[in-house]
Amino acid sequence: MTPVIGIDHIYIAVSDLARSQAFYDRVFLQVLGFRQNQFSLGGDRHVQYYNPHFGYVLRPARAATPHNPYAPGLHHLCLRVNSVDDVRAVAAALKAAGIAATEPALHGEYAPDYWATFFTDPDGLRLEVTNFRLERRERMANWDGLAD
Repeated sequence: MTPVIGIDHIYIAVSDLARSQAFYDRVFLQVLGFRQNQFSLGGDRHVQYYNPHFGYVLRPARAATPHNPYAPGLHHLCLRVNSVDDVRAVAAALKAAGIAATEPALHGEYAPDYWATFFTDPDGLRLEVTNFRLERRERMANWDGLAD
């Protein structure tokens, strides 16, 4: 068995590339410290945001249907930061950048130490930033010793 070691990239089709780029420039470049490049693929301009772990690519949509998180497909995307203080800092920075992020809050119904802030992109894709919770840390540290 070959283990997956991470997510390489995520592609998001957007209805208005310029509008989405302006939004994600604030989220990924200003707030989260990603870098950006642009390229053309199949005649379409693509905008990629990347950090050492993965890339997040915007491409033009070919159909103008609004995102529905309860239709088959992606419901939401959750990004992880190290701590609760980092969740608070991201939420504050998103708000300062003009992004309507929720107040960071404890969501004990998910896990006893689950803190998050939520926001939505221009096409209605729901995004979340959460802390690196104890359950996830333990899973990572003890993977080989865990039972299936």
